[in-house]
This record gives sequence, structure tokens and C-alpha cells, in this order.
Amino acid sequence: MPSLRDPIDAPDFAKGGGLLPAIAQDAATGEVLMLAYMNREAWTKTLETGKVHYWSRSRNRLWLKGETSGHVQMLREARLDCDGDTLLLKVEQLGGAACHTGRRSCFHRRVTPEGLVTEGEPVFDPREVYGT
Repeated sequence: MPSLRDPIDAPDFAKGGGLLPAIAQDAATGEVLMLAYMNREAWTKTLETGKVHYWSRSRNRLWLKGETSGHVQMLREARLDCDGDTLLLKVEQLGGAACHTGRRSCFHRRVTPEGLVTEGEPVFDPREVYGT
């Protein structure tokens, strides 16, 4: 079936007030690595470069994932949900860690009846990478 629209125009950024959730998933294992947000600029830059860019809400600017840590995400496949307002990015995570805490995934805390359990060891020390 032919595409109805150019991929750059496919996400409906108007629905999210300009920002859409973007789930980063390891392309090889299916592990969910993180959730961030993209605006049209981040989406376009990602498609142009093959390196995943997000919109940083805390920094209020475009953000190349890994620009500080070197742990870049290479886009391997992109999918849109049925409403066009959520992105699923299948990525190759370079450097082994997606989380700013130094862990592979941002979803390293499991909820149990006894409380939160942190799983997995950090891949890097965030104090050494980020200086804080």
C-alpha cells in the first residue's frame, strides 16, 4: 500500500500542543529504554541524520540524545500509533546506556508490594559524565 503522506508530515504535532511522546525501544531486544518528547524540529532532524533528537522540556531546546554522554541513539525504524500522536522509535543504543542515571533503561525501578526495587547496575557513573 503506498504512503499517503511524506513521513515528515505524518505525526500530528498539533494534537500534543507541538510535543508528542516518543518511546525509544531497543531494535534488537525490544527492551523499552526511555520515553521523551519530540517536536517537528526533532522529528525532522532525526529523519535527516539517523540520530535521534528530542525536545528537552527541562532545557527548553532541541537535544541530540547522547550529546553529552556520547550514548547516541541510531534510528533503525520509526512507527506511529493509529492516531498519529505517539512515536515508537526502534533504536540502536550506542554506549550501552539510555538513562541519565547511567543505567541501560530509564525503566530500571520495578514496583513491588514492598516498594520500589532498582534493577541492574549502572553502565557509567553520571558524576563523571555530567559533572554532577
